[in-house]
Amino acid sequence: MFAEIPITPWHWAGFVVAIILFLAVDLGIFHRRAHVVRFREALLWTMFWFLVAMMFAATLAPLIVPGWGKEQQAEFITGYILELSLSMDNVFVIALIFSYFRIPQELQHRVLFWGILGALLMRGLMIWIGTELIHHVAGMFYVFGAFLVFTGFKMSLSAGEEIHPEKNPVIGLAKKMFPISARFDGQKFFSQENGHRVMTPLALVLVMVETTDLLFALDSIPAIFGVTQQSFIVFTSNVFAILGLRSLYFVLAGALRYFHFLKFGLSVVLIFVGIKMLLVPWFKISTDVSLVVVAGILITAMLASIFTAWRRDSGNGSAGTP
Repeated sequence: MFAEIPITPWHWAGFVVAIILFLAVDLGIFHRRAHVVRFREALLWTMFWFLVAMMFAATLAPLIVPGWGKEQQAEFITGYILELSLSMDNVFVIALIFSYFRIPQELQHRVLFWGILGALLMRGLMIWIGTELIHHVAGMFYVFGAFLVFTGFKMSLSAGEEIHPEKNPVIGLAKKMFPISARFDGQKFFSQENGHRVMTPLALVLVMVETTDLLFALDSIPAIFGVTQQSFIVFTSNVFAILGLRSLYFVLAGALRYFHFLKFGLSVVLIFVGIKMLLVPWFKISTDVSLVVVAGILITAMLASIFTAWRRDSGNGSAGTP
């Protein structure tokens, strides 16, 4: 069950270098200057990263990775959709963080860009640790499954998200290491005030975004191990999901009220994946079935959210009509 497809260090290095080049072009050319990311631009970038991910799974990976067939392609797509959908919950929290710190819209992309670099490093480390635990610690696969079921039920019962920077230990550590400025200095994370080096509010927000992603990764990494234990597939699907997170934020940030039932849908997905992992000794759910179930749950949650928001808006409109 845990046999790896033959991946060499060259595969890992080639993929990482390609992603670094993508990000360098993104920051150095397309987002060189701070500007407000409009819906149309964000939607085009979201579609671009989605198409790149699908091209990787369908055409590029089969050419360069020995043993990459339809099963691996299905695992990648399922993992990608799962990680991207779980990232949507992260989008809501990021929106709250930006609102709490009153981050200007033209500076938000900068924070998300550097936040993604940190997320790639953290998730790469967590995927390696998770793979080692599953391969070398008996029963860890089922511990992950039980954890996901617990997390799913906890998420379904949780109230609305709240931001408490004063309770973040990393924020407290940052404040002890550097004086904090009350003003922004363009896109800079550090500035000079009265001859002293200070952190700008933008740096504090970056710290909040990074720690938030770390917390979400504690759910999403075990979840994708319920789809595949191939570390290369886990990592690549995670990377493409994170790369699409920036543009997805700007697509969804203005329409968060239309996703009322999404959190509940995500909790059901986590419970399903956790149960799937726990049932492995007696019953194995295929990757194709998992893909249909996960996609079906998410589509149902989104349609229910949109319909409820439409009914609410229609009711408000009719109530105000003479």
